[in-house]
Amino acid sequence: MRHFETLLTSSEPLFERQPTEFDGSSSPALLAVALGATLYLPGTRRDLASDLVKQFAAGVRSCVVCLEDAVPDDAVAAAESHLVAQLRSLWSARPEPGLPLTFVRVRQAEQIGRLVGALGEAASLLSGFVLPKFTVDSGPPLLDALEAAQPHARGRFLAMPVLESPEIVHLETRLEALLGVAKLLRSHRESVLAVRIGATDLASAFALRRSRDLTVYDVTLLADVIGDIVNVLGRAGQGFVVTGPVWEHFADQDRLFRTQLRQTPFVDHSATDIRSELVRRSLDGLVREVTLDKAAGLVGKTVIHPSHVLPVHAMMAVTHEEFADAQDIVSMSESTGGVRASTYNNKMNEAKPHRAWADRTMLRADAFGVLAPEVGFVELFVAGLRLGN
Repeated sequence: MRHFETLLTSSEPLFERQPTEFDGSSSPALLAVALGATLYLPGTRRDLASDLVKQFAAGVRSCVVCLEDAVPDDAVAAAESHLVAQLRSLWSARPEPGLPLTFVRVRQAEQIGRLVGALGEAASLLSGFVLPKFTVDSGPPLLDALEAAQPHARGRFLAMPVLESPEIVHLETRLEALLGVAKLLRSHRESVLAVRIGATDLASAFALRRSRDLTVYDVTLLADVIGDIVNVLGRAGQGFVVTGPVWEHFADQDRLFRTQLRQTPFVDHSATDIRSELVRRSLDGLVREVTLDKAAGLVGKTVIHPSHVLPVHAMMAVTHEEFADAQDIVSMSESTGGVRASTYNNKMNEAKPHRAWADRTMLRADAFGVLAPEVGFVELFVAGLRLGN
């Protein structure tokens, strides 16, 4: 699989360097970045099997089937049985062209072994498990259960712990909790794909819920928590990929603030109707939040609606200028250092302090491709929307 599949055969010269192919056996470093917009689906969804096939064809490359908060307490057993039946039917059908990287969000550690046992050979359809409300106390049994299930994996089941518990939120316990989680995850590094942030639960600790007019970074209490998570767990060279928090708005509603999404790029492409649709569906707020996610060092995003996927992926593609800067930096010797004007002659590139950014950008270029000169988010998004990617 790869991103922007339908765009790669387009007559429009959108990419200078196309996204690379990847699958569940690819390196965890590439997979963590290539997750992109991870679509959450409740485990009770009636047509789950066909939805997974449909969403893959529409450009979704990672998804999470949720058996935790998305499922009522009295429906968990039924949701487990439904999930098993749906995945077993997929295993029998061997659908083409394929399925997204599929993870299951469990409630308790024992669910992992129970699901894998019930799935049998169909367990190989799973890429791993999402571990909710992950702390230094709840984490060990979840990771132990994951390890016990490894013989049933196609390659290796990967874990995505979610940081969303009160210990992570509350100021007086946050640092100790994060340091404990970091130590625990580093001892299981080969099993940890990425760390996810549960923004909904973080907000709940303060009785908050952000509106579509605000990004998570406009809510200072939440931004502080995210900053500390990245500080401890997302450090260059020793940390993990940390993914962006969920964007949970998709329907039209009254607005308090004017959108900041510029009109000119859409006018230039005769796509003012597409801009209006972005605003109507609150996707202009999503675009702004993804921009701030990237600035904060986060990669990818949790989404709850298929309309969120293309904007997130378009924002993940590496621009020609970013790639030129990264190449300039990588070409310089990190050991001897050095500085030079960028290829675009509009900034300074330094070998040592910019190297970690350059390495991450090159990895993102592998996953999402490098855009052609003069092509940006708007061009890619408009082309994707028109071609149904």
